[in-house]
Amino acid sequence: MSPSGRPWSLSLVFLLGMASEGINCPSRCSCQYLEVNCTGQQLQEFPVDIPLDTRQLILAANNVSYLPAVELSFLADLVYLDCRKNLLGDDLDFTFIGMAKLVYLDLSFNNLTQVTFSTFSHLLRLVVLKISDNPNLVAIEKDAFANNTWLRHLDVSRTGLTFLDTSTIRDLPNLRLLGLSDNLWHCNCSFLDFITWMMESDVRFPDADNITCYTPAGLRALRMPAAEAQLHFSCLTQLYKQDYVFLCLVGFCIFLAGTMAAWLAGICAVIYEAHASKGEEEEEDEEEEDT
Repeated sequence: MSPSGRPWSLSLVFLLGMASEGINCPSRCSCQYLEVNCTGQQLQEFPVDIPLDTRQLILAANNVSYLPAVELSFLADLVYLDCRKNLLGDDLDFTFIGMAKLVYLDLSFNNLTQVTFSTFSHLLRLVVLKISDNPNLVAIEKDAFANNTWLRHLDVSRTGLTFLDTSTIRDLPNLRLLGLSDNLWHCNCSFLDFITWMMESDVRFPDADNITCYTPAGLRALRMPAAEAQLHFSCLTQLYKQDYVFLCLVGFCIFLAGTMAAWLAGICAVIYEAHASKGEEEEEDEEEEDT
């Protein structure tokens, strides 16, 4: 028995648990119960020896440029992953394939260039996704979040985005918060549908005053409500060259059809008149013969 009255076996288990916890903590990181924090340690690579039961992993403010899919898949219980302020770039497709329980993912302040269907499609329980402050992010595919139906908070502020398809966001039934500020939105007729959805949606847009048009020059710095009004007028009343060509073709077809109808009607009238005249002459001849 120990001086405190507890069996030596319990004390030994406790000490061994503390020792194993210390051994499993990655170098230059701090570890608490189910949490590994490696913030600001100038890490160049994803840390090794992360305990497999880790629920929260913080890698913020490092120089990590690559996330290994295999190592991440071992962290099957991870629910919180913070990778903001790193050097993650180009291709993250299939990186999170084994992280089915992940709820929170922060990839802001990196070098992402695009988001495809394969980037986050395996994160079926994802609730918060932050990909803001990625200045090289220029494309989000139409079905990029098709599998992330639990998503409630999405932030794509301060990126290189100029366009976002309405269906990409509209098909997220649980979305409540959407960050769109300080992007390079190209407010043309193709973007009108998205702006209209914004005006009619129940989703909240933080920093809404900074959700403005970047191009064309005539709409530069215009906020979305004002842009919608102008685009409604110009897009729904303006005729382009192809519209005039179409109208000319329709007009020509109508004119041609009218001309042909008139010609056929004239021919029918002449035939009818000739037939009627012939009938009258035959009647007159019959009357003369009778007399």
